[in-house]
Amino acid sequence: MFQVVSYDGTREENYERVIGQLSALLEGENNQIANLANAAALLAQFLQNINWVGFYLLDGGELVLGPFQGLPACVRIPLGKGVCGTSAARKETIRVDDVHLFPGHIACDAASQSEIVVPMIKDGQLLGVLDIDSPAKSRFDETDQRYLEKFVERLVQYL
Repeated sequence: MFQVVSYDGTREENYERVIGQLSALLEGENNQIANLANAAALLAQFLQNINWVGFYLLDGGELVLGPFQGLPACVRIPLGKGVCGTSAARKETIRVDDVHLFPGHIACDAASQSEIVVPMIKDGQLLGVLDIDSPAKSRFDETDQRYLEKFVERLVQYL
């Protein structure tokens, strides 16, 4: 049974704690959908000031909506389009302080103001992306990026 722990340390300590929780949640489970669903739920309860967190999975030449927490979302995103498709095509994390200034931004939720997208790569192959939106501009910083990349690195071990 999952128990919410207290996140009363530094941001770095709290991120390390949530990565440990992720490992405990996924240990012994190899179903991709179950693992992605639990990862999305874990981030949704951990992160503050976000309005959407979830995964888009590579399917042919596009990203297809996977497990998420938030309002209904865009189902298909071509590689190279929007923040998610650009992150996937480049295989690099993209942080956007103001999504309205990102060329070709795909607006799935009008409330979203900033976004971070982390590619999920295993054995050099793109699996998909972790996408997190916030209703606040400039919500995500270098600390978020560093630890969300660690979170994804741990997650893909179970996919």
